[in-house]
Amino acid sequence: MESSSKGLLTQVTQFWNFLDDLAETNPESYEKFIQQQLKEGKQCCATPEPQLCLQTRILKPKEKVLFINLCQWKRIPAPQSTTHPVSLSVGRPEDMSETSDVYTVIYVAYNPDVLQAAEKDQVKKDQLIRMTMKCIEEQFQFTLSYSYSITKFRIKGSIQRMKRNLMGMQADPTDLREKMRKEPTPEQISRTVSNSDHFQLLLPKGEVSSKTRCLIEEISSTEIQVEMKEPAYELKIVADQNEKPLEIEIKVELPGINSVSLCDLSVSEDDLLIEVSEKYRLHLNLPESVDTEMTTARFIKEKTTLIVTMPLV
Repeated sequence: MESSSKGLLTQVTQFWNFLDDLAETNPESYEKFIQQQLKEGKQCCATPEPQLCLQTRILKPKEKVLFINLCQWKRIPAPQSTTHPVSLSVGRPEDMSETSDVYTVIYVAYNPDVLQAAEKDQVKKDQLIRMTMKCIEEQFQFTLSYSYSITKFRIKGSIQRMKRNLMGMQADPTDLREKMRKEPTPEQISRTVSNSDHFQLLLPKGEVSSKTRCLIEEISSTEIQVEMKEPAYELKIVADQNEKPLEIEIKVELPGINSVSLCDLSVSEDDLLIEVSEKYRLHLNLPESVDTEMTTARFIKEKTTLIVTMPLV
Protein backbone atom coordinates (compact mmCIF):
# COMPACT_ATOMS: atom_id res chain seq x y z
CA MET A 1 0.00 0.00 0.00
CA GLU A 2 2.82 2.39 0.92
CA SER A 3 4.69 1.71 -2.32
CA SER A 4 1.59 2.30 -4.45
CA SER A 5 0.95 5.61 -2.64
CA LYS A 6 4.53 6.70 -3.31
CA GLY A 7 4.17 5.72 -6.97
CA LEU A 8 0.97 7.77 -7.27
CA LEU A 9 2.61 10.74 -5.57
CA THR A 10 5.52 10.48 -8.03
CA GLN A 11 3.14 10.52 -11.00
CA VAL A 12 1.29 13.55 -9.63
CA THR A 13 4.56 15.38 -9.06
CA GLN A 14 5.73 14.59 -12.58
CA PHE A 15 2.44 15.84 -13.98
CA TRP A 16 2.64 19.15 -12.13
CA ASN A 17 6.27 19.59 -13.25
CA PHE A 18 5.11 18.97 -16.81
CA LEU A 19 2.46 21.68 -16.48
CA ASP A 20 4.98 24.12 -14.99
CA ASP A 21 7.40 23.49 -17.86
CA LEU A 22 4.61 23.82 -20.44
CA ALA A 23 3.46 27.11 -18.95
CA GLU A 24 6.98 28.54 -19.21
CA THR A 25 8.02 27.16 -22.60
CA ASN A 26 4.70 27.26 -24.49
CA PRO A 27 2.05 29.43 -22.78
CA GLU A 28 -0.35 29.06 -25.73
CA SER A 29 -0.37 25.24 -25.55
CA TYR A 30 -0.69 25.44 -21.77
CA GLU A 31 -3.76 27.65 -22.11
CA LYS A 32 -5.36 25.29 -24.66
CA PHE A 33 -4.67 22.28 -22.43
CA ILE A 34 -6.26 23.92 -19.38
CA GLN A 35 -9.32 25.07 -21.36
CA GLN A 36 -9.76 21.56 -22.77
CA GLN A 37 -9.62 20.04 -19.28
CA LEU A 38 -12.18 22.55 -18.02
CA LYS A 39 -14.45 21.80 -20.97
CA GLU A 40 -14.26 18.05 -20.42
CA GLY A 41 -14.86 18.49 -16.71
CA LYS A 42 -17.92 20.63 -17.38
CA GLN A 43 -19.33 18.02 -19.78
CA CYS A 44 -18.75 15.25 -17.26
CA CYS A 45 -20.72 17.17 -14.63
CA ALA A 46 -23.47 18.24 -17.07
CA THR A 47 -27.04 17.16 -16.39
CA PRO A 48 -29.66 16.13 -18.97
CA GLU A 49 -32.05 18.75 -20.33
CA PRO A 50 -35.51 18.15 -21.84
CA GLN A 51 -35.84 18.62 -25.60
CA LEU A 52 -39.25 17.31 -26.67
CA CYS A 53 -41.94 14.87 -25.57
CA LEU A 54 -43.64 12.19 -27.67
CA GLN A 55 -46.95 10.49 -27.02
CA THR A 56 -47.63 6.99 -28.33
CA ARG A 57 -48.97 3.69 -26.95
CA ILE A 58 -47.60 0.47 -25.55
CA LEU A 59 -49.49 -2.36 -27.28
CA LYS A 60 -47.90 -5.32 -25.49
CA PRO A 61 -47.57 -6.73 -22.89
CA LYS A 62 -50.30 -4.40 -21.58
CA GLU A 63 -51.89 -1.58 -23.57
CA LYS A 64 -51.12 1.78 -22.07
CA VAL A 65 -50.35 5.38 -23.03
CA LEU A 66 -46.61 6.04 -23.29
CA PHE A 67 -44.77 9.37 -23.08
CA ILE A 68 -41.16 9.39 -24.31
CA ASN A 69 -39.10 12.35 -23.10
CA LEU A 70 -36.20 13.01 -25.47
CA CYS A 71 -33.41 14.78 -23.60
CA GLN A 72 -30.06 16.25 -24.57
CA TRP A 73 -27.08 15.28 -22.41
CA LYS A 74 -23.49 16.31 -23.02
CA ARG A 75 -22.24 13.20 -21.22
CA ILE A 76 -23.53 11.06 -24.10
CA PRO A 77 -20.76 10.71 -26.73
CA ALA A 78 -21.44 12.35 -30.07
CA PRO A 79 -21.16 10.14 -33.20
CA GLN A 80 -17.65 10.19 -34.61
CA SER A 81 -19.07 10.63 -38.11
CA THR A 82 -22.32 10.26 -40.06
CA THR A 83 -21.51 6.59 -40.69
CA HIS A 84 -20.90 5.68 -37.03
CA PRO A 85 -23.56 4.32 -34.66
CA VAL A 86 -25.51 6.75 -32.46
CA SER A 87 -25.18 6.41 -28.68
CA LEU A 88 -28.07 6.95 -26.30
CA SER A 89 -29.09 6.40 -22.69
CA VAL A 90 -32.49 4.83 -21.94
CA GLY A 91 -33.92 5.30 -18.45
CA ARG A 92 -36.15 2.82 -16.68
CA PRO A 93 -39.92 3.04 -17.35
CA GLU A 94 -41.98 4.82 -14.70
CA ASP A 95 -45.72 4.34 -14.26
CA MET A 96 -47.54 7.53 -13.31
CA SER A 97 -51.16 8.57 -12.91
CA GLU A 98 -53.35 11.64 -13.15
CA THR A 99 -56.80 11.13 -11.62
CA SER A 100 -57.83 7.71 -12.98
CA ASP A 101 -55.53 7.69 -16.01
CA VAL A 102 -52.39 5.58 -15.71
CA TYR A 103 -49.54 6.02 -18.20
CA THR A 104 -45.85 5.18 -18.58
CA VAL A 105 -42.97 7.64 -18.92
CA ILE A 106 -39.54 6.80 -20.34
CA TYR A 107 -36.58 9.21 -20.51
CA VAL A 108 -34.13 8.85 -23.42
CA ALA A 109 -30.99 10.99 -23.75
CA TYR A 110 -28.86 11.80 -26.80
CA ASN A 111 -25.87 14.03 -27.37
CA PRO A 112 -27.12 17.59 -28.12
CA ASP A 113 -25.54 17.51 -31.59
CA VAL A 114 -27.73 14.55 -32.55
CA LEU A 115 -30.96 16.28 -31.52
CA GLN A 116 -29.98 19.59 -33.10
CA ALA A 117 -29.27 17.87 -36.43
CA ALA A 118 -32.64 16.11 -36.25
CA GLU A 119 -34.49 19.38 -35.58
CA LYS A 120 -33.22 20.78 -38.88
CA ASP A 121 -34.64 17.94 -41.00
CA GLN A 122 -38.07 16.37 -40.50
CA VAL A 123 -37.02 13.08 -42.10
CA LYS A 124 -33.99 12.75 -39.80
CA LYS A 125 -36.18 13.67 -36.86
CA ASP A 126 -38.70 10.95 -37.68
CA GLN A 127 -35.94 8.39 -38.17
CA LEU A 128 -34.42 9.32 -34.80
CA ILE A 129 -37.80 8.94 -33.10
CA ARG A 130 -38.37 5.53 -34.67
CA MET A 131 -34.85 4.45 -33.71
CA THR A 132 -35.70 5.47 -30.13
CA MET A 133 -38.87 3.38 -30.19
CA LYS A 134 -36.97 0.39 -31.57
CA CYS A 135 -34.44 0.62 -28.73
CA ILE A 136 -37.22 0.82 -26.14
CA GLU A 137 -38.88 -2.26 -27.63
CA GLU A 138 -35.65 -4.24 -27.56
CA GLN A 139 -34.62 -3.20 -24.06
CA PHE A 140 -37.97 -3.70 -22.29
CA GLN A 141 -39.64 -6.31 -24.54
CA PHE A 142 -42.42 -3.87 -25.39
CA THR A 143 -44.45 -3.69 -28.58
CA LEU A 144 -45.13 -0.05 -29.42
CA SER A 145 -47.42 1.73 -31.81
CA TYR A 146 -45.24 3.59 -34.29
CA SER A 147 -47.90 6.25 -34.69
CA TYR A 148 -46.90 9.13 -32.44
CA SER A 149 -47.54 12.81 -31.78
CA ILE A 150 -45.23 15.52 -30.46
CA THR A 151 -46.78 17.19 -27.43
CA LYS A 152 -46.91 20.93 -26.80
CA PHE A 153 -44.92 20.49 -23.57
CA ARG A 154 -41.21 19.60 -23.57
CA ILE A 155 -41.34 17.09 -20.72
CA LYS A 156 -43.90 14.82 -19.08
CA GLY A 157 -43.05 14.69 -15.41
CA SER A 158 -40.46 16.89 -13.69
CA ILE A 159 -36.86 17.94 -14.24
CA GLN A 160 -35.82 16.39 -10.92
CA ARG A 161 -37.47 13.09 -11.82
CA MET A 162 -35.68 13.13 -15.19
CA LYS A 163 -32.28 13.68 -13.55
CA ARG A 164 -32.91 11.01 -10.94
CA ASN A 165 -34.03 8.53 -13.59
CA LEU A 166 -31.13 9.04 -16.00
CA MET A 167 -28.35 9.81 -13.55
CA GLY A 168 -29.35 7.58 -10.64
CA MET A 169 -29.30 10.59 -8.33
CA GLN A 170 -30.61 10.30 -4.76
CA ALA A 171 -33.19 12.86 -3.74
CA ASP A 172 -31.12 14.04 -0.74
CA PRO A 173 -27.60 12.63 -0.97
CA THR A 174 -25.98 12.63 2.44
CA ASP A 175 -22.51 11.61 1.34
CA LEU A 176 -20.84 13.13 -1.72
CA ARG A 177 -18.49 10.17 -2.06
CA GLU A 178 -21.45 7.77 -2.02
CA LYS A 179 -23.18 9.85 -4.68
CA MET A 180 -20.09 9.78 -6.88
CA ARG A 181 -19.87 6.00 -6.56
CA LYS A 182 -23.53 5.60 -7.58
CA GLU A 183 -23.42 7.94 -10.56
CA PRO A 184 -22.87 6.04 -13.81
CA THR A 185 -19.73 6.66 -15.82
CA PRO A 186 -19.98 7.88 -19.43
CA GLU A 187 -19.26 4.32 -20.52
CA GLN A 188 -22.10 2.94 -18.39
CA ILE A 189 -24.72 5.47 -19.43
CA SER A 190 -24.20 4.97 -23.15
CA ARG A 191 -26.02 2.21 -24.97
CA THR A 192 -24.79 1.98 -28.55
CA VAL A 193 -27.02 1.02 -31.43
CA SER A 194 -24.61 -1.16 -33.34
CA ASN A 195 -26.96 -1.95 -36.23
CA SER A 196 -26.24 1.29 -38.05
CA ASP A 197 -27.59 -0.07 -41.33
CA HIS A 198 -31.06 0.05 -39.85
CA PHE A 199 -30.73 3.28 -37.91
CA GLN A 200 -29.15 5.91 -40.13
CA LEU A 201 -29.81 9.57 -39.48
CA LEU A 202 -29.02 10.62 -43.04
CA LEU A 203 -31.05 10.02 -46.16
CA PRO A 204 -29.86 7.05 -48.18
CA LYS A 205 -28.01 8.00 -51.33
CA GLY A 206 -30.21 8.50 -54.33
CA GLU A 207 -33.30 9.48 -52.30
CA VAL A 208 -35.22 12.62 -53.15
CA SER A 209 -35.09 15.61 -50.85
CA SER A 210 -37.27 15.84 -47.75
CA LYS A 211 -39.38 18.55 -49.37
CA THR A 212 -40.85 16.14 -51.90
CA ARG A 213 -41.17 12.99 -49.80
CA CYS A 214 -43.40 11.92 -46.91
CA LEU A 215 -42.68 13.37 -43.48
CA ILE A 216 -42.98 9.95 -41.90
CA GLU A 217 -40.80 7.20 -43.32
CA GLU A 218 -40.61 3.59 -42.27
CA ILE A 219 -37.06 2.54 -41.36
CA SER A 220 -35.98 -0.59 -43.18
CA SER A 221 -35.35 -3.64 -41.02
CA THR A 222 -34.48 -7.23 -41.80
CA GLU A 223 -36.28 -8.30 -38.62
CA ILE A 224 -39.66 -6.64 -39.19
CA GLN A 225 -41.10 -6.33 -42.67
CA VAL A 226 -44.88 -5.86 -42.70
CA GLU A 227 -46.60 -5.14 -46.00
CA MET A 228 -49.15 -2.39 -45.38
CA LYS A 229 -51.40 -1.31 -48.23
CA GLU A 230 -52.49 2.25 -48.90
CA PRO A 231 -56.29 2.28 -48.62
CA ALA A 232 -58.61 4.09 -51.02
CA TYR A 233 -59.53 7.53 -49.74
CA GLU A 234 -61.30 10.75 -50.69
CA LEU A 235 -60.14 14.18 -49.54
CA LYS A 236 -62.29 17.27 -49.88
CA ILE A 237 -62.25 20.81 -48.53
CA VAL A 238 -65.62 21.89 -47.14
CA ALA A 239 -66.43 25.59 -47.67
CA ASP A 240 -69.23 27.91 -46.54
CA GLN A 241 -71.72 29.77 -48.72
CA ASN A 242 -69.09 32.38 -49.53
CA GLU A 243 -66.69 29.63 -50.63
CA LYS A 244 -64.47 30.24 -47.62
CA PRO A 245 -62.67 26.98 -46.68
CA LEU A 246 -63.83 25.70 -43.29
CA GLU A 247 -62.51 22.18 -42.86
CA ILE A 248 -60.87 19.20 -44.49
CA GLU A 249 -62.79 15.94 -44.62
CA ILE A 250 -61.12 12.63 -45.44
CA LYS A 251 -63.01 9.39 -46.02
CA VAL A 252 -60.89 6.25 -45.87
CA GLU A 253 -62.20 2.84 -47.01
CA LEU A 254 -60.96 0.01 -44.79
CA PRO A 255 -62.28 -3.37 -46.06
CA GLY A 256 -62.03 -6.13 -43.47
CA ILE A 257 -61.93 -3.75 -40.50
CA ASN A 258 -64.93 -3.90 -38.17
CA SER A 259 -63.85 -1.80 -35.20
CA VAL A 260 -62.49 1.70 -34.69
CA SER A 261 -60.21 0.32 -31.96
CA LEU A 262 -58.04 -1.15 -34.71
CA CYS A 263 -57.47 2.29 -36.25
CA ASP A 264 -54.43 4.27 -35.13
CA LEU A 265 -54.80 7.95 -36.10
CA SER A 266 -52.21 10.71 -35.74
CA VAL A 267 -52.80 14.29 -36.95
CA SER A 268 -50.46 17.28 -36.94
CA GLU A 269 -51.09 20.75 -38.33
CA ASP A 270 -49.91 19.76 -41.80
CA ASP A 271 -50.05 15.98 -42.12
CA LEU A 272 -52.12 12.92 -41.24
CA LEU A 273 -51.12 9.31 -40.57
CA ILE A 274 -53.49 6.34 -40.32
CA GLU A 275 -52.24 2.84 -39.47
CA VAL A 276 -54.76 0.02 -39.18
CA SER A 277 -54.01 -3.36 -37.64
CA GLU A 278 -50.82 -3.85 -39.71
CA LYS A 279 -53.00 -3.98 -42.85
CA TYR A 280 -53.31 -0.39 -44.00
CA ARG A 281 -51.14 2.70 -43.85
CA LEU A 282 -52.03 6.13 -45.19
CA HIS A 283 -49.87 9.21 -44.85
CA LEU A 284 -51.00 12.50 -46.37
CA ASN A 285 -49.57 16.01 -46.46
CA LEU A 286 -52.55 18.29 -45.87
CA PRO A 287 -53.22 21.18 -48.27
CA GLU A 288 -54.03 23.57 -45.39
CA SER A 289 -53.08 23.86 -41.73
CA VAL A 290 -55.65 22.26 -39.42
CA ASP A 291 -56.71 22.57 -35.79
CA THR A 292 -55.58 19.29 -34.21
CA GLU A 293 -57.51 19.85 -30.98
CA MET A 294 -60.84 20.20 -32.82
CA THR A 295 -60.22 17.27 -35.16
CA THR A 296 -62.78 14.47 -34.93
CA ALA A 297 -63.01 10.95 -36.34
CA ARG A 298 -65.87 8.48 -36.67
CA PHE A 299 -66.05 4.94 -38.03
CA ILE A 300 -69.05 3.76 -40.05
CA LYS A 301 -69.10 0.04 -39.40
CA GLU A 302 -71.60 -0.82 -42.14
CA LYS A 303 -69.40 0.77 -44.82
CA THR A 304 -66.07 0.01 -43.07
CA THR A 305 -65.20 3.67 -43.63
CA LEU A 306 -63.27 6.03 -41.35
CA ILE A 307 -64.22 9.72 -41.66
CA VAL A 308 -61.80 12.33 -40.30
CA THR A 309 -62.94 15.95 -40.02
CA MET A 310 -60.26 18.60 -39.46
CA PRO A 311 -61.27 22.28 -39.01
CA LEU A 312 -58.86 24.73 -40.63
CA VAL A 313 -56.78 27.06 -38.51
